[in-house]
Amino acid sequence: MDVGYLFNWISSEVFGKPAYLIGIITAIGLIAGRRKLGDIISGTAKATLGYVILAAGAGIVISALTPFGAMIFGATGANGVVPTNEAITALVNAKPAFGTDIAYAMFFGVLLSLVIARLTPLRYIFLTGHHMLFMATVLTVVLLSQKATDTLAVIGGAIGLATMMVVMPAFAHPWTKKLTGGQPFAIGHFNTLSYITSGFLGQWVGKSKSTEEMELPDAIKWVRDPMVATAASMVILYLVFAVALLARVGEAQAIKDAGGGTVGGAGGYLAAQFGNALSFGAGVAVILLGVRTILGEIVPAFAGIAERVVPGAVPALDIPVMYPFAPNAVIIGFLMSVVGGLVGFVVLSVWLGPWLALPLILPGMVPHFFDGAGAGVFGNATGGRRGAVLGGFVNGLLITFLAAFLVPVMSAIGFVNTTFGDTDFQWFGIVSGNVARIGSVGAVVALVVVCAVLVAAASWWQTHFVERGWVPGGAAEAAPAERPSVHAA
Repeated sequence: MDVGYLFNWISSEVFGKPAYLIGIITAIGLIAGRRKLGDIISGTAKATLGYVILAAGAGIVISALTPFGAMIFGATGANGVVPTNEAITALVNAKPAFGTDIAYAMFFGVLLSLVIARLTPLRYIFLTGHHMLFMATVLTVVLLSQKATDTLAVIGGAIGLATMMVVMPAFAHPWTKKLTGGQPFAIGHFNTLSYITSGFLGQWVGKSKSTEEMELPDAIKWVRDPMVATAASMVILYLVFAVALLARVGEAQAIKDAGGGTVGGAGGYLAAQFGNALSFGAGVAVILLGVRTILGEIVPAFAGIAERVVPGAVPALDIPVMYPFAPNAVIIGFLMSVVGGLVGFVVLSVWLGPWLALPLILPGMVPHFFDGAGAGVFGNATGGRRGAVLGGFVNGLLITFLAAFLVPVMSAIGFVNTTFGDTDFQWFGIVSGNVARIGSVGAVVALVVVCAVLVAAASWWQTHFVERGWVPGGAAEAAPAERPSVHAA
């Protein structure tokens, strides 16, 4: 069998499929814990299916967000670049010269991350497969653009990926413990800069009541149900923007832009948006079910991994695992992130863009939902409602401005008017792009130096803050309503 094909297959069909990766890791943990065969099969299947459920919910949300984004852009008449991780990754991997090197970098990066976890205090095992692929893509392509050989690009990309997979969960872990009440998992999602910033901002604005502690009249207490509150708030927003788009461009164009079927004219168009809003609420509910299923299996499985493979191992999981701790903050963070993105667009269009020759960045609904929701939850953990509002808003600004600065880097390597949508891809991509200008071998050496500094800083942070139990704003204590059981099915 061709070795290149094997590496490519493992990278794309195992590491690139989070459901399989989580199932494999769960199986390894249960085997290492010497569980019975029936328990191994059951636990592996549940963990795998949990991620399939989560992904199905995410797919529903993304489908519902597509017309929502179209209505916002159509109602405002805005034009610009929409950051999309999946789109730029597809463009890059469509080029065979890049795709093979990215697969190698991802494969060796995952293995190297386990070595770093075994030999340093950074005992985090990153399990968000698609983010591994995105980060490997950023780093490998940047190095190849500076005339690095395939071998050097793979080495540099693997080292950079492995470094980010262990250092970012460590930097965020005090805030993660605060949010989860000290439960045994970390955040493994490359928007970590925003989550840390949101946690800091929550402390800065001071603790207010949690988003989950709303005092409401009896007539509207139904909004305390996260699924109902999400659907109701999104129905209002969808219909507001649907009417605004209809008024601006007319019935035929509104239906063309945002959909609405072929029957009923404006009435059918509005009914379709009502349905999209309900689908969004249902998608969020499905995501939360998937999260509970995953955590119920993977956390116990990691006891076996921690005992026999990587002592003290902590699973670093995708951002939706944090949503059940503050479902109302999820929606607040998302909406405020969109507001922040729109404000950032205005700043770029009237001042920063012309001054620094930066492109206009439009709010991409997918990163604003997943990242903004996470920022809202982290901000709520330290600052309550004010923290959720400010954290989501600043997330929107960060993923807008950093995206604008990353576009020139991506354009310089042949990918014009496209960029990544999460802060860690953005800031590390900007750093990597600038050090890569040294050229070829020097670029890889410079990137390795940057990674060594990050590992050293994260190790110091781990031993001086995480392991000593420092938690922002006090003990890791989540309100009972905010602490979902990791054993829930």
